[in-house]
Amino acid sequence: MNNVSVDLLQLEGLKVSPGASVPAFVLLLLIYVFIMVSNLGLVLLICTEPSLHQPMYLLFCNMSINDAFGATVVIPRLLSGVFLPGSDRYISYVDCAVQAFCGHLHASATHTVLMIMAFDRYVAICNPLRYAAIMTNKMLVNLSVSAWTVSLLLVAVLVGLSVRLSRCRRIIFNPFCDNASLFKLSCESVLINNIYGLGYTVVLLGSSLGSVTLTYLRIAMVCLSSRNKGLNHRALQTCASHLALYIIMFVSGSIIIILHRFPSLSDHRKLASIMFHVVPPAMNAVIYGLQIKTVREKISILFSRK
Repeated sequence: MNNVSVDLLQLEGLKVSPGASVPAFVLLLLIYVFIMVSNLGLVLLICTEPSLHQPMYLLFCNMSINDAFGATVVIPRLLSGVFLPGSDRYISYVDCAVQAFCGHLHASATHTVLMIMAFDRYVAICNPLRYAAIMTNKMLVNLSVSAWTVSLLLVAVLVGLSVRLSRCRRIIFNPFCDNASLFKLSCESVLINNIYGLGYTVVLLGSSLGSVTLTYLRIAMVCLSSRNKGLNHRALQTCASHLALYIIMFVSGSIIIILHRFPSLSDHRKLASIMFHVVPPAMNAVIYGLQIKTVREKISILFSRK
């Protein structure tokens, strides 16, 4: 096709055999329900429980909302196409661009939100006497808005560079739409897209990994120099959950980037890209939620009644 405007695209979707369609649908649906209930339930609990109106938990609401958002971007579309043959899975170009934008916004916000959560832990442990003065309501709002605004701007440019291209193809060789899927539809030069995409990845991952590493090195130094066992225990308790969230997210994202370098492992990369929108959102609420005493008490009451 010669530079035609293709408004309806064929989406590869989730590749499963006809016999595995029902188990795949049920499993994915259950995971999606669990992600939404656990994350939104945790947000509701934090908002309604006065004892949890602390910066650490209020900042975590950003993560739970982002996880629910990221899962909703990908999973419902996958579910809708499970029982359709590959040749009948279609998506409009506009919907594809929106899904790509939202998917990358979720991934970027995951990094920026975890960065501000690391800053909160740094202030709480390294400057405990000034914590209340630094982490005010205004600071919480500014940090949250900054995390989402930076992600929004970075992703807007990323996807905007792909949307500007003309299209000569109509097949998305991916389970869902992302930025690479968009610019691969074009027969034009995508050099600018690749340069910005590489810079975007380096800046986001570099600033994320660098800030979190420096933060925890500083926290470790404070704990090692302190003989206060109570401080060290509190630091370990509050940082363990955040660090676990970051490691899960970073490993999941890194696997996708690494597999991009091996075309022969494209099916593994596609599976990893789905897992990025499934595993961290499902694990984050569990890991962080079980740290909250109120959550543990409510779970204990629930099981004791049964």
